[in-house]
Amino acid sequence: MQRDAVPPPARDVATERDLAAVAEQLGRAPRGTRAVAHRCPCGNPDVVETTPRLADGTPFPTLYYLTCPRATAICSRLESGGLMKEQFARLHDDPELREAYQAAHEDYLAKREAVGHVPEIGGISAGGMPDRVKCLHVHLGHALAAGPGVNPFGDEVIALADEWWLAGPCVAVPADSLDE
Repeated sequence: MQRDAVPPPARDVATERDLAAVAEQLGRAPRGTRAVAHRCPCGNPDVVETTPRLADGTPFPTLYYLTCPRATAICSRLESGGLMKEQFARLHDDPELREAYQAAHEDYLAKREAVGHVPEIGGISAGGMPDRVKCLHVHLGHALAAGPGVNPFGDEVIALADEWWLAGPCVAVPADSLDE
């Protein structure tokens, strides 16, 4: 799939197979997953939407959680290469970029608030928004879930990233591992 052919964002109910795939991707059971926010072209979830408050009562500000280990590795590589530092410098030098990043912050907050109100994390989005650039994983997850043009730094990560899905699914969930 070419980057410009990425389908529009869709929310899918997370099936048992999806949750098993996410558990394989993360190496642990997922917490607070309420939907698949984006599917990799291979068919597996690569971003899940989480509840703003976990079952144990813990506030959880990360609405869009990047799960694909290949996409996560790409973000880590870009972070190690200094991309966040470069983005942060541009954020302070470019008023239009700052405005777009503020809008991404507001989008994130509005979408999370629509899922549930958690006063402890009110006004706090993720990834350093709107003043810092802290976590490319969050920005990529947000960009994939929200679609192009919503998170400028997430869009940059997509543009710089290798097409992680070309090697096929990052994990396989055997059918016999599911109670269907």
